[in-house]
Amino acid sequence: MMTDVGGVLDRMRGVDAGLPHGDGVAVFNRVYVAVTEEVRRRLAAGDFADRVAAAELAVRFAGRYLAAVADDAAGRRAPACWRPLLRLRAHPGIRPLQFALAGINAHVGHDLALAVLDTCRATGRELPELEADFDRVGEALTVIEVEVRELLMPGPDVLEAADPLTHLVGSWSLARARDAAWAAARLLWALRRSDDAFEECVSRLDAGVGLVGRLLLTPVGGRQSSGSRTGAISS
Repeated sequence: MMTDVGGVLDRMRGVDAGLPHGDGVAVFNRVYVAVTEEVRRRLAAGDFADRVAAAELAVRFAGRYLAAVADDAAGRRAPACWRPLLRLRAHPGIRPLQFALAGINAHVGHDLALAVLDTCRATGRELPELEADFDRVGEALTVIEVEVRELLMPGPDVLEAADPLTHLVGSWSLARARDAAWAAARLLWALRRSDDAFEECVSRLDAGVGLVGRLLLTPVGGRQSSGSRTGAISS
């Protein structure tokens, strides 16, 4: 297992190096590199209440995404939340912003709650002890998500109010996904000693997040070469 945020960044950059620039996973991966660099900056600045637990959370959170990518590359079945992005990553009718948001949806909607519990087990913390730093990680995600929307949304010359992309991406909210992730973590924490109920909830969470991801990846037309600014996010 990776032991620090630097190792996480190395793994992500390795993923990026092995993928075509326009691949849907590559689009999300570049976003996630930016998020992780922001978390590392905040860790170095002492912005977290519990630096050890926050670093553990960042590593375990990233590990779930990297495991899904590795499973897919090896022909193993990835979690349901990641399968829409992994299967539709080369679809010509899906815009880069959709790939980015579908990846954020899978990672925040499913992986974040489980990473919180992983961190509690690894560090001996109780769930309430992680809430403040959970919020700080969420703040870093929000900063990058705003940038992502600005960079990957086609410019006003090609994007009109009637463009289905406008309505599709406007229907998903990172703030709501973060709130749902914390609620899921609380539920799973309460069920952590009830194996059957715990596993059923994890399975239902995975399936539900996967359904949202599939909707986010509804093809809305060819990628715009003139207005898209996909190159602005880089690792």
